[in-house]
Amino acid sequence: MFSDVQTTSTTVVSTSIVTFVSGLLLGIYAVRGYLISPALKAERHHNLYDPLESEESDIDEDDTILDHAPNWSNGEEADRRQGLRAGTTSSSAQAAAASSSKTKSKTPAAVAKPAAEPKDREECKLVLVVRTDLGMTKGKIAAQCSHATLACYKALLRAAQKAGETSPEARLLRQWERFGQAKIAVQTKSQDEMLELMGKARSVGVTAEVIADAGRTQIESGSLTVLGVGPAPKSEVDKITGHLKLL
Repeated sequence: MFSDVQTTSTTVVSTSIVTFVSGLLLGIYAVRGYLISPALKAERHHNLYDPLESEESDIDEDDTILDHAPNWSNGEEADRRQGLRAGTTSSSAQAAAASSSKTKSKTPAAVAKPAAEPKDREECKLVLVVRTDLGMTKGKIAAQCSHATLACYKALLRAAQKAGETSPEARLLRQWERFGQAKIAVQTKSQDEMLELMGKARSVGVTAEVIADAGRTQIESGSLTVLGVGPAPKSEVDKITGHLKLL
C-alpha cells in the first residue's frame, strides 16, 4: 500500500516538473520568435530594424516630426503662427497673396457667405487643388493635401458650431460624412490661378483654405501648395474646379 502511494506521488511530481520545464521552454521560444514563420520573422525584423526612409517622406532627419504639421489643438492661433492659411499666414505668404491683383478683394480669412445649401442626398465633396509647378514629391503632396483637408474641415466645423445644428454648414458636414467624405485631387500650374479659385469659392459661400509651406524640406518658405475647396455640394464645387485636370 505504501509502495503504491509513493509511486503515485513520484509520478505526479515528475509530471509536474516535465510540464513546468516544457512550458518554460515553449514560452522562451515564443518570446524569442523561434516559433514564428520565416516570412513573419523577416517582416518583424524589417519593421523594427530597417532604418531607411522613403525618399518621398515628409519627415525631417533632425526633428523626426512631420514637417510643418499644424497644431490643431490650438486652433486658429496656431494656424496663424505657423503660416498654414492664406489670410492668416506668415508675412511671406501674405505678400504672395497680395501680389495677385485678381484676388486682392476676394480672399477674406473666412467663408464670406453662408454655406451653399445641400440638396437631399446630393453628393458633397472636397476638391484638393495641387500646384504642380513646385516639383513636390508624392509624399510631400500627400502631406500638404492632408493639411488642406483638415483646414477645410475645421473651418466648416467652426462655422457649423457657431450657426447651430440646423444650419447649412452643419447639414453640409453631416451629408459629406454620411456619403463617404469624397475627396478629389486636381492640378494647377500657378499660384495666381489657385488664389483666383479661392476667391471665387469664398464669394459664393464655399469653404476654401490654402496651405502655405514652412520651407523646411523641398520648397521655398511661404509657397502656397494646396487649396482645399469644400466640402460643398458637387454642383457648386464643379462650377469652381470642374475645368481642372485630375492630378
